[in-house]
Amino acid sequence: MVGAKDTGLTGKDTDCCQDTYYHTPEARTLLTWQTSTLAPYCPPSLSPTCQLPTGLCLVSATPVTAYPCPGGPISPSSAAQQSKQLVGRGGNMERGLVVGAGPGAGARIQVLLGCLVKVLLWVASALLYFGSEQAARLLGSPCLRRLYHAWLAAVVIFGPLLQFHVNPRTIFASHGNFFNIKFVNSAWGWTCTFLGGFVLLVVFLATRRVAVTARHLSRLVVGAAVWRGAGRAFLLIEDLTGSCFEPLPQGLLLHELPDRRSCLAAGHQWRGYTVSSHTFLLTFCCLLMAEEAAVFAKYLAHGLPAGAPLRLVFLLNVLLLGLWNFLLLCTVIYFHQYTHKVVGAAVGTFAWYLTYGSWYHQPWSPGSPGHGLFPRPHSSRKHN
Repeated sequence: MVGAKDTGLTGKDTDCCQDTYYHTPEARTLLTWQTSTLAPYCPPSLSPTCQLPTGLCLVSATPVTAYPCPGGPISPSSAAQQSKQLVGRGGNMERGLVVGAGPGAGARIQVLLGCLVKVLLWVASALLYFGSEQAARLLGSPCLRRLYHAWLAAVVIFGPLLQFHVNPRTIFASHGNFFNIKFVNSAWGWTCTFLGGFVLLVVFLATRRVAVTARHLSRLVVGAAVWRGAGRAFLLIEDLTGSCFEPLPQGLLLHELPDRRSCLAAGHQWRGYTVSSHTFLLTFCCLLMAEEAAVFAKYLAHGLPAGAPLRLVFLLNVLLLGLWNFLLLCTVIYFHQYTHKVVGAAVGTFAWYLTYGSWYHQPWSPGSPGHGLFPRPHSSRKHN
């Protein structure tokens, strides 16, 4: 649709032709003028009030719809100037039709992008629900949990044999690799962050009681105390079984220094029996996370609210548990001596048994995972 504003003619220039056939309200005519040269063909005059200026003739007439524009007659000078503008804009008039279709094409693209986003969100939601259901079913199976304990024992006992079949120059063989620095050294922090969020959501959504939620979260406090206590015990064992020495080109020079701290302060080295703290921590975190995440199967079975945020937090814990298993395998393959790794894993398993396997079943403990969250079915006695 082209109006008087689009043609370059002012309201004053177009009002004089309102009574002609070319400027009816239904269909008006866009007049294009050019300077007459040799014997131009000039159509009959339109009206006594719309005579063409001297030396101008009609070249083309395009039916358009125009708005009423009051004004006076066209002067020859203004008509010649406006005819040049119209001829100069002749190439842009066809492009105006294409540009006019731009907003419609942009709207269609926005609709298509909106549909694509909705489809991607639906696929992500379906994968989230399916993955959380299957992971909860696997971790909630008592048989699979016992097999998982056997898997961890096999990784620690037989995993070091894989060092003869792997590349010793991989990134995981370096003490300074990304996973060892960012994850293994801070394994308890990652575990507390992810697992604490999961326990908080599950317990509070199931009970709506702050006291019960705090009681279940206290298991992580106990785990932190176990980790700190085990680390101090490992350093004590190293101090009691070690000796101070200084490496020389001819061999080792022993020094009679009483403890590890004074030996290191003198610039020497201390060597004793070092229990693998990384193996202990990864084993303890794996057992702890598997025990806590197993509650989600009962949570879903009781029909408690399980929206996308809770399912996402649960899957993040499952992914972190898989990462701990992988890093435990890398640790037993590339680092520490064999007995140091076995002892560390054994201490981690023993710490899990003392807490989750024994103490948490007592009434004066923080309680086992899932304790007091779900209503117990009433047992009916059968009488003969």
